[in-house]
Amino acid sequence: MMVGLAAEQDLDGFLGLAAQVEHWFGPMVDDPGFHQAVREHIDRSAALLAVSPDAEVLGGLLFGTQGSTHHVHWLVVAERARGMGVGRALMAQAMDRFPAGPGTVEVITFGADHPGAVTSGARLFYEGLGFVPAEAAEPGPEGGSRQVFRLTLP
Repeated sequence: MMVGLAAEQDLDGFLGLAAQVEHWFGPMVDDPGFHQAVREHIDRSAALLAVSPDAEVLGGLLFGTQGSTHHVHWLVVAERARGMGVGRALMAQAMDRFPAGPGTVEVITFGADHPGAVTSGARLFYEGLGFVPAEAAEPGPEGGSRQVFRLTLP
């Protein structure tokens, strides 16, 4: 597996990943706002893509930094590649790109009562990376609960 910066031609890969999780996050594939967000992250070198040796898209991550707070805006691993280290590889690559120094990394994921919380494995995934559940966040576009997870960086 290779993880690297996404390029403009990778938009379709992100859309393919989005199609697999629209039941949890609401419509994205046909949403011009989502297309624009992905393109903006690509233009800022803040979009990562994981691909197999035969160029199959395995996962994608959009991230950003505001001061000493780094944000994971969107992380999706292809259904068939879950549990194979793709998410960890994407997160490691993103963490390597964050400026050095003390700070925090934040991600908003499913609330504990959301149907996708267990099925997706997202909460356990972030906890396994050392993130700690924090305050509640605004509900997702589909109306489901969300929660901030935070990791303190030395």
